[in-house]
Amino acid sequence: SPAVRPRGHAASLSSAGTGRAGRTDPASPRFHFDLWFYFTLQNWVLDFGRPIAMIVLPLEWFPLNKPSAGDYFHMAYNVITPFILLKLIERSPKTLPRSMVYICIITFVMGASIHLVGDSVNHRLIFSGYQLHLSVRENPIIQNLKPETLIDSFELLYYYDEYLGHLMWYIPFFLILCIYFSGCFIPCKEEQPRIPLAAILLIGPSSLYYWYLVTEGQIFILFIFTFFALMALVMHQKRKGLLMDSNGRFLFYSFGITLVLIALWVGWLWNDRILRKKYPGVIYVPEPWAFYTLHMSTLHPAKAGSV
Repeated sequence: SPAVRPRGHAASLSSAGTGRAGRTDPASPRFHFDLWFYFTLQNWVLDFGRPIAMIVLPLEWFPLNKPSAGDYFHMAYNVITPFILLKLIERSPKTLPRSMVYICIITFVMGASIHLVGDSVNHRLIFSGYQLHLSVRENPIIQNLKPETLIDSFELLYYYDEYLGHLMWYIPFFLILCIYFSGCFIPCKEEQPRIPLAAILLIGPSSLYYWYLVTEGQIFILFIFTFFALMALVMHQKRKGLLMDSNGRFLFYSFGITLVLIALWVGWLWNDRILRKKYPGVIYVPEPWAFYTLHMSTLHPAKAGSV
């Protein structure tokens, strides 16, 4: 009857709309190999490769009153990393809190830029005799400064470099990854889809970079809390009948392997007396470049301290 037709017509439209939404709602979202590959590559080249470039390239090419090769690497990192993070957020099948993402990106760029300036000046001071294992006021070249108020300025620079810059850099970085991970869940099926081969090939380099980031940046507490947050999210979503998709599993497995690498690293250097003295706290996580300058500096005696 005419009275029933519209209802049936509306119902068919509703079911069609539901079917369309079900197809785009991520029954099996694809792995974002291009973004994860570029993200991993630029992390290795621009972040890990930054101090290596400063060691390998001649000092004459980059005078002390000009930006170094490492500074240019850092500048590129500060632009490319937030761009890739935004592209990852854009590809999420779920609507994520955009305002929070934008605030994190802005804070990330600010923190990384603060660190860029502080780290650049810090490396320049090394060529003038600054000793990294001493505090600012204990360094001989700082003690001789006149007027003494200049020492306060260098302590402020150190604070921006090692504390404020790192916090404003790393906290938003991991928070964005957590926000992205919250959208990487799909409804439970008869069996969870296999993780793609491309993701498996990238897990190794990605995990190794996170190991370097956590140990060199001395952010183990931040990392472990981030990993616990991911675990809690996985368990919470599992109760709702949702499982990780390929992108979520890639990120989660990368963090898990990173934790194993950190444990192996700490276990290997557990009885190193020199590093124990340098890192006297309860949480003992030596920096890779500290290990290099202490035990392998004979390879580059003139430049090892510049890291």
